Amino acid sequence: MDSATHSPARFAGADGRQIAYHSVAGKSPGVVFCGGYASDMQGTKASALDRYCRTRGRAFTRFDYTGHGASDGAFIDGTIGSWRDDTLAVIDRITSGPLILVGSSMGAWLACLAARARPDRIAGLVTIGAAPDFTERLLRPSLSDAERAALAAHGQIRRPSDYGEAPGVFTARLIEDGQRHQILGTPLAIACPVRLLHGTADKDVPWSLSLALLEALGSADATLTLVKDGDHRLSDGVGLAQLTGALDELVGLAG
Repeated sequence: MDSATHSPARFAGADGRQIAYHSVAGKSPGVVFCGGYASDMQGTKASALDRYCRTRGRAFTRFDYTGHGASDGAFIDGTIGSWRDDTLAVIDRITSGPLILVGSSMGAWLACLAARARPDRIAGLVTIGAAPDFTERLLRPSLSDAERAALAAHGQIRRPSDYGEAPGVFTARLIEDGQRHQILGTPLAIACPVRLLHGTADKDVPWSLSLALLEALGSADATLTLVKDGDHRLSDGVGLAQLTGALDELVGLAG
């Protein structure tokens, strides 16, 4: 049974707010899923990974950043730094042993930050439609004059979203904090094996961002797979097959 059918467990994060999570005990290396911006742990990829790990008896954890899904907090209060801290809190308090981190979109950025902060715990990293430094590389350059004025006056802007009826919200705090956590353009101290997946038809994040991440990684075992006609989510059958194949490979390397 999908663990999302049960109420999530909770623990107090670094700032005292409750972080919601689902965790399944099993073999090492365990898998931790880091979701994307404004997503939650009940999405297609998180659920598919839950099934993948359960059928193999492998430990698996998924969670909601503060301000997301079932976790406490207001979404507009969140930043890259605070969501990185949520990720590290989950790794430190909920999991044990070596881990393979799976990061989707913004979650790839957070997974990289976590892998850099906990090198002794991370046995592998998989990214899907990676969006590292998206606040500087994608969001800031796309701001119109009107949006810049709105950020200065109101601290936030709203944009139509392709992933729901509610508009996407982006805050000045998010952009400013993102600048402090950039990882591209300089060597990134991640030594574990890394598998990057990106769709060639991704309309949200260009695959060149995954290429930039590949070039920044310190790992000697890192590959980028471009999925022809794949969208940003890569949550269809082809995308999920690429994801589980990458996990099988990293599990094998971890021994």
